[in-house]
Amino acid sequence: MLLMVLRVFTGLASRFRNVYFRVLGVRMNGYAWLRGVEIPRNYSDIQLGKVSLDRGVVLLSSGEASDQPRILIEDGVYINRHTFLDASEHIRVKSGAMIGPFCYITDHDHAMSPDGVDSGGGLVGKPTVIGAKAWLGAHVTVLKGVAIGDGALIGAGSVVTKDVPGDCVAVGNPARVIKQLD
Repeated sequence: MLLMVLRVFTGLASRFRNVYFRVLGVRMNGYAWLRGVEIPRNYSDIQLGKVSLDRGVVLLSSGEASDQPRILIEDGVYINRHTFLDASEHIRVKSGAMIGPFCYITDHDHAMSPDGVDSGGGLVGKPTVIGAKAWLGAHVTVLKGVAIGDGALIGAGSVVTKDVPGDCVAVGNPARVIKQLD
């Protein structure tokens, strides 16, 4: 009985979050399962399909608000606990992708002078894409301008600095392809 009451309560809380974020301007294409998701600002920069976002997921859009979504998460995506999507240009997570806990996905870094010192020039961005049915293990970091192909698997703790083709396994820091999937 207690488990049933808890389920009903979490379902109602998720529905409340759907209404709350829609009112703030988040674009939602259907119902999203939202458990303690944080969107600190620029609500209209976020577009969600029919997704599941677990506790502690942060969707951050930096800079002035945009007419186009900076963070686009398509249908069937699951993002596990305490994952951070940090966008200044565009991050797209395609349909059916699964992202493990404690991941960090960004599309920018800070402008640096040739001697490696922060030049104060603001952010330098390039779009980042996570392919359809791709799977990112726990603690994966995906840096700016990276495209992870459809069906790719990224091993836990990997740092993805370059594109990863579809249907392969990549691991390490920096991530390297170790296996092609059938």
